Amino acid sequence: QVQLVESGGGLVQAGGSLRLSCAASGRTFNHYAMGWFRQAPEKEREFVAAIDWSGDTTNYADSVKGRFTISRDRAKNTGNLQMNSLKPEDTAVYYCASYSTHYYYSGAPFDYWGQGTQVTVSS
Repeated sequence: QVQLVESGGGLVQAGGSLRLSCAASGRTFNHYAMGWFRQAPEKEREFVAAIDWSGDTTNYADSVKGRFTISRDRAKNTGNLQMNSLKPEDTAVYYCASYSTHYYYSGAPFDYWGQGTQVTVSS
């Protein structure tokens, strides 16, 4: 069993920054790719960013490229999402996920989700 717990969400003005964290426990989190997704009200969950097991390769949705940075701290068994230049359209519940593969690819299967953290960006 794996537990993923997100933190760091909140209310921020447009142009501001937030840093989300995902703390993992229960298995060797560092051996697998991880990702961030988000879901806005009345919209489907969408991919935001992913990072492979080593932290060497990252992938981003076009909508967040150049503004968001995904990283992981292998010593602390955590993943992070630094979000800069936030826009109102970034408002959503953000979820971290642990993939069942070492490397990310589109459609890669994932095993576990966190409970989500709310990010609200005011205009």
